[in-house]
Amino acid sequence: MAAGTLYTYPENWRAFKALIAAQYSGAQVRVLSAPPHFHFGQTNRTPEFLRKFPAGKVPAFEGDDGFCVFESNAIAYYVSNEELRGSTPEAAAQVVQWATENAKEEVRRILGLLDAHLKTRTFLVLEPSFRQAFPNTNRWFLTCINQPQFDAKKFAETQPKKDTPRKEKGSREEKQKPQAERKEEKKAAAPAPEEEMDECEQALAAEPKAKDPFAHLPKSTFVLDEFKRKYSNEDTLSVALPYFWEHFDKDGWSLWYSEYRFPEELTQTFMSFNLITVMFQRLDKLRKNAFASVILFGTNNSSSISGVWVFRGQELAFPLSPDWQVDYESYTWRKLDPGSEETQTLVREYFSWEGAFQHVGKAFNQGKIFK
Repeated sequence: MAAGTLYTYPENWRAFKALIAAQYSGAQVRVLSAPPHFHFGQTNRTPEFLRKFPAGKVPAFEGDDGFCVFESNAIAYYVSNEELRGSTPEAAAQVVQWATENAKEEVRRILGLLDAHLKTRTFLVLEPSFRQAFPNTNRWFLTCINQPQFDAKKFAETQPKKDTPRKEKGSREEKQKPQAERKEEKKAAAPAPEEEMDECEQALAAEPKAKDPFAHLPKSTFVLDEFKRKYSNEDTLSVALPYFWEHFDKDGWSLWYSEYRFPEELTQTFMSFNLITVMFQRLDKLRKNAFASVILFGTNNSSSISGVWVFRGQELAFPLSPDWQVDYESYTWRKLDPGSEETQTLVREYFSWEGAFQHVGKAFNQGKIFK
């Protein structure tokens, strides 16, 4: 059975193919997708990496036995088993045949629809005139963008601006009119009526401007963005962590330890790790005022999730905005004392993804950074 390390970048859907195949086959695949162990654009350009993977592409897989392979389909094939690949040459050939043909047909069908739609339109899907043909989908879409978890402003940015009629240059007859007569006509002209907004535009216009929930806090000497740059670009143990403790403002910021409440519900590790991914995605607007390292420990059907967080202020940040409250109650939260030896150890181990992790009792599987 295959075992080894998969190098990729966060949320690379091509890597998911290999991970899903590994879950079915039981192959033990470790994922390195973020600093300090793998920094996309840097690690994959080093001489050491290029010796193993000359193309420098990811995902790339390095077996514990030294075997190296890149390209997502090849990796998925390697870490799968006979049940997935086909137990006979005939079955294997059919697997390849139908996987390829189904993908080609679906792509061909979708591209045909897109091509026909874009023949007479500049924008795709979101134009009101296009949405009107799908009343149920439109109703669902309106419901979605009015939920607090949706960012309606991003939708507004994608909307085509309404065309305003260009004023034609005055005709010859118009130019021949006396200037006084033209002025009187301009005064008498009624203002052009405003175009009626559709439901989506009304919803966007009615959306209140979000207030900064941290605006009331006094200015801090700790610049989180600077620490994030150190963490992303420098060695964690020798540069980033010393910088963190030298500049950390314990009055303006706080440290917290989190632990997933329901470890007995965690089954496949790739599904468990997805809980972390989804939570981070929902917290996008918190990034300016938070940093975290959350780790999945253990193996299939025996795993746990925990992490160390840095927040602006002295309270948990999640209650400050409805957008941030979806996932946090699934975790226990404990405020840490920045001066304690325990906190120093937790920060070092969670930020570097290295250490004994004695409080966990399970081996490191993979981690994710919120920054």
